[in-house]
Amino acid sequence: MTECMDQNRIIIFDTTLRDGEQSPGASMNLEEKLRVAAVLEEMGVDVIEAGFPIASNGDFEAVNRVAGTVARSTVCGLARATRADIERCAEAIAPAPMKRIHTFISTSPLHMKYKLQMAPERVLEAVTESVALARNLVDDVEWSAEDGSRTDHDFLCRCVEAAIAAGARTINIPDTVGYALPDEYAALIAMLIDRVPNIDKAILSVHCHNDLGLAVGNSLAAVRAGARQVECTINGLGERAGNAALEEIVMALRTRADRLPYRSGINTELITRASRLVSGITGIAVQPNKAIVGKNAFAHESGIHQDGMLKHAQTYEIMTPESVGLTRSTLVLGKHSGRAAFKARLKDLGYALGDNAVEEAFRRFKDLADRKKDVFDEDIVALVDDQADGVRRIRFVSLEVLCGSKRAPAADLELEIDGAPGKVKASGDGPVDATFNAIHQLFPHDANLQLFQVHAVTQGTDAQAEVTVRLEEDGKTVTGQGADTDTLVAAARAYVNALNKLLVKREKTAPKALSA
Repeated sequence: MTECMDQNRIIIFDTTLRDGEQSPGASMNLEEKLRVAAVLEEMGVDVIEAGFPIASNGDFEAVNRVAGTVARSTVCGLARATRADIERCAEAIAPAPMKRIHTFISTSPLHMKYKLQMAPERVLEAVTESVALARNLVDDVEWSAEDGSRTDHDFLCRCVEAAIAAGARTINIPDTVGYALPDEYAALIAMLIDRVPNIDKAILSVHCHNDLGLAVGNSLAAVRAGARQVECTINGLGERAGNAALEEIVMALRTRADRLPYRSGINTELITRASRLVSGITGIAVQPNKAIVGKNAFAHESGIHQDGMLKHAQTYEIMTPESVGLTRSTLVLGKHSGRAAFKARLKDLGYALGDNAVEEAFRRFKDLADRKKDVFDEDIVALVDDQADGVRRIRFVSLEVLCGSKRAPAADLELEIDGAPGKVKASGDGPVDATFNAIHQLFPHDANLQLFQVHAVTQGTDAQAEVTVRLEEDGKTVTGQGADTDTLVAAARAYVNALNKLLVKREKTAPKALSA
């Protein structure tokens, strides 16, 4: 390993903003990426892969802004093995105090023949050329052998040796298509450590996809074999079946230190907050039985389990809810609470809002407290996340819906568009359809509704509904959220939120042969 490297320290490389965003429907705008990057930095993520700068002007700007904002984590950009990619990446990450270029090329026979249409010797030359160019632009270079787990061992050793000789400080061996099994993936890492003569001059990294549900297992097996960087995403977000989940990697290291005597620098108490933020922004819900961050991860319904829990929590819980930042829903504020108490609670929940944002959140909290008997932490989180929608050319004002079994649903809607008020009445096949038709009449557009999803923030008939709406227009996809005790109002807010994002959505055309 490199000098001063703690042999038991695992570097956490988060690629939620790059590989995670490639998940269908998970596209994030600039402000959302900055919010995620801020949480990742606060968590203690070592390397934040902020995007693929050559992909579009929007991607470049996002990486550049993250690089100019993040101070304690290394900011990384992805680049193919071409001069244009690498130079654009270096330009994007230039503002970061700690910066990395991550360049890659395919090395498996299948990829070289059909995707690259390059001979192995030419690929080997490209490895040296690309890493050397990147090394001339930044000190910290990572090289990846795309489809490394299906690459001929002799050729992989030659490529890794060449990349290190050219200046790569990190060597990543991706299981790009999630094909490997833990024992063979660990053997692959061990083989490289044994056969590559200059391997001690680099840190070995792993990047596992979850096509067979083995991404976390493969990553941990590689760590035991000698890898010291794990590439992962919040909630396991990513292409196809996703990536290794950061929260599962980190909590496995923490919980099973007896068999995995390694440590990360992650503040695990921020895991739940990060999970909810990414889920809310992308509109990709976390399945209830998802490890660590799922709704049922610390729930116990079986009588036998409940009896054991009452006697001793460790009978059925191998980690505490508090260790991942999950607290029991508690009544903290009511309609008589003042601004100071509300602002203090926001700080406790991890929000640092400006004065205007606090005033807006406080106003909505008071409205909520008048309508809802008990106000819980989850209600406040939903309320604040709902209003954090960046630029708002369209603003929801009011909605009244008449519906039932004896009449055609009709929606009276008022919006403010570019500062000008507008009112309309529309009908539809149901109350939601009528509401969305009204929005369409006030603000005509060609977006198609791809997703409409509702879930209750807390329990009870007076619970806030949190609605997710996904819109698609000309190949661009956006996701909006809205929260309210009235499901139809939440739906209208979510649709308006998505429209606002669509208005500022930049053209994002992924370049050919992008993968990980």
